Amino acid sequence: MGREELLKKEITVTVNGETFTKSVSCNKTLLSFLRDDLYLTGTKEGCGEGECGACTVIMDGKPVNSCLVLAVEAGGHEILTIEGLSRNGELHPIQEAFIRHQGIQCGFCTPGMIMSAKALLDRNPHPTEEEIKDAISGNLCRCTGYKPIINAVKDVAERGEKR
Repeated sequence: MGREELLKKEITVTVNGETFTKSVSCNKTLLSFLRDDLYLTGTKEGCGEGECGACTVIMDGKPVNSCLVLAVEAGGHEILTIEGLSRNGELHPIQEAFIRHQGIQCGFCTPGMIMSAKALLDRNPHPTEEEIKDAISGNLCRCTGYKPIINAVKDVAERGEKR
């Protein structure tokens, strides 16, 4: 067995409802695994240090910075990415609300922001504005000024749209 093989581990992970078994390097991040191994490029890499939230995905119901989680740590867990939100070609209500309220400008932070918002609404379907601000506080946006994003999340909560 070569040195390269010793630095790999086989993992089984469920991503967007589909189970994958792959051999991954022990130092590969979940972000790199999603983008490079599974070709799910909706999750973006911003800072690579867990500061910007662009890479936020939902792991076992909780938002995580995928740049800080090793792929081997994700083994045995359920991951939801931005690609897993749409169903039968239809956008998720949160995605529709972001469009409706102009919560998307350049779009770079959008996947992570939407995943943070989804995690919030899953655990608290009727958050206050302060709870929304707190939930997205780990996601940096340089384009919208946050108000359209907050309005989008409030809209989904008020409409009771859940999926």
